[in-house]
This record gives sequence, structure tokens and C-alpha cells, in this order.
Amino acid sequence: MTAKNTVRMAKDVIRIEARALLALLPRVGRNFEKACELILKSKGRVVVTGMGKPGFIAQKISATLSSTGTPSLFLHPAEALHGDLGRVMKDDVVIAFSNSGQTEEIIKLLPVIRQIGAGLIAITGNSRSLLAQHSDIVLDVSVKREACTMNLAPTASTTAMLAMGDALAVTLLEKKGFKPENFALYHPGGDLGKRLLLKVSDIMRTGKNNPLVRENEKIKDVLYKITNARAGSATVVDTAGVLKGIFTDGDLRRHLKDGQDILGWTVAQAMTLNPVCIEAEKLAAQALEIMRSKKIDEVPVVDKKNRPVGLLDVQDLLKAGF
Repeated sequence: MTAKNTVRMAKDVIRIEARALLALLPRVGRNFEKACELILKSKGRVVVTGMGKPGFIAQKISATLSSTGTPSLFLHPAEALHGDLGRVMKDDVVIAFSNSGQTEEIIKLLPVIRQIGAGLIAITGNSRSLLAQHSDIVLDVSVKREACTMNLAPTASTTAMLAMGDALAVTLLEKKGFKPENFALYHPGGDLGKRLLLKVSDIMRTGKNNPLVRENEKIKDVLYKITNARAGSATVVDTAGVLKGIFTDGDLRRHLKDGQDILGWTVAQAMTLNPVCIEAEKLAAQALEIMRSKKIDEVPVVDKKNRPVGLLDVQDLLKAGF
């Protein structure tokens, strides 16, 4: 196969699968609405099953449902025939993926699912199959042909199943009023979880790692405190402990560049007045945006009375995975 033919073949596959997806649009109607209603009214979980390639799609859809507010589990049909059907309860809804609708392992489950009393949704390419006949609701994902040149390997059909499953999950997400905060709750280790759950108070520097100095302290003494704290700045407060300014290595460099001997100065003579600050209960992601927009590396963390309670350094955000 030439390079030109290789590219042509790849484009043909994508075109076939794209057409399969577009063909689903007119089929999304009352049955889809009924499937959503059945799941929303259910007091149990959504049990998703499928054999072979559709089984991998089923696992993905089950994971998507679970992460978007619809409790779900994947049930391998072969294992279900040997005891795992005990996971299915009366209040559950089963979603079965099968292109032919005649998959032996799936068909053998149907009488037991009916006996248990769980609802059954078929996502199949054959609306006349045994699976379709024994299901409460059928979602048609039939395709004209597979993207495989032999029209054998599940390709376009599994893409159609994936899209229909995603459509169900996202529609349920919206109907339940699922918010980004809820999504983050189920993804505490991911980037979204960090952005929506991690607060400034979780990662800010406190105690000996947060150098606080008075306005009349000498810069040489302030530098000593900054070094001991392994920080990049010191927060300057008045006698009442209220934020007055911040002294950073940038302030030091600016004055040294001018040729001034500032080590004997008070920190009030060289500090940055009224620095940008943030409250401890704010999200760490908000602090990051402030640092980016203001092009600063340190932000004093204050309470409601503008008293410093911590220090946030850009390195702290990096260590937290931002």
C-alpha cells in the first residue's frame, strides 16, 4: 500500500464512522426520552453489560455515568452467568450493548433479569433481535456498514454505541443538575478536582515558613528571616498585625540596581505597598489566575480583617500539580 493509499484509507474510515454518527440523529426521539425517564425514576444503579468490543464500550459508558452522578457498574455477561448476576437488584436498570442483539451470553441473561425485575434498555443494531424483543426500551444504533474493509470488525457500530451511551450520560447529567463541583468531587486526583476543590488554605505557607515582619525592621534582618523560611518574600504588618506591604527579592534587586546600599534601611522604605492578596478560603486556582494576570510569584493570604495568615508562593501551586 502506498503512502497515498494509506492516507485515503484512514480518511475513508473516518468518513464511514462520521456518517454512522449522523445517522443516529433522527433516531433520538421518544425511546431516548423513555430511557432517560426509566433511569431517573430508578432507585438503584445502572448496570451496564456487553460482550467483546461492545463490552469495552459498556465499561466506558458505565465509568462515564458513575463520574457524572449516575451510580453504575459494569457486569461482564460471561461472569454474570456464573454468579455475578447477584449484583443486579430489582431497583436497577440494565443497559445491554449488542450490535447483533443475538449475543449468546447476553441472551442467556434476559430471563434472569426479567425474574429479578430490573428494567432493561437495549442499545443494539438489530431492533428485531431477541434482545430487542425482551427489552423495555430499544435504542437503535444500526449502521449501514462497518469501517472495516471486510465489513466484519466492529468499528462504525461501536462508535455509534459509544455516542449513544455518551448522549445518555450527558443528558442525565443535565437533568440531574449536575455541576462542575459535583464532577470534581468524583475526580479529586484530576486537574479538574484540583481546580475546583483545592483551597488556598490547603497549600499556603504558615508559621515559620511564613515570614512576618514589622515596618521598622532592618532589611538585613528581613533577608535573614526570608532565607530561614526558604521563601521568596516577607509580609510586612503594622503593630496591629494588619497587612501593610510585601518585600520580595524583586524589591531588593530594583534598589540594588540603582546602586543603593539598602541593607540598613527599614523594610518600609523598600517594600511594595498594598500588595495583591487573597483570602484563605478562596480556591487555589483563583490564586493562580491572580498570579498569572499580575505577573507575581507570591501572594499574602489574609483573613477578613486583612491580617496575614499565610503566604502562597507559585512554587506551592506547582507542587500541588497546577
